[in-house]
Amino acid sequence: MAVPKRKQSRSNTHARRSQWKATPVQLVKSIENGKTVYSLPHRAKVVEDSAGTPLYLEYKGRRVADA
Repeated sequence: MAVPKRKQSRSNTHARRSQWKATPVQLVKSIENGKTVYSLPHRAKVVEDSAGTPLYLEYKGRRVADA
């Protein structure tokens, strides 16, 4: 494992860490049954019945797993 030869200053540490930025979540907007729905791209979505009970997971129109 690499070990630094000398201690890094606090200002250098803060300058390095300040470059770490969180990226916003990319949501895809779609309209289903007259409702606007936002979802994550390339993720399976939960298909629910009229009572809101999860039935199964669907991806690209195909059933991929039971919920």
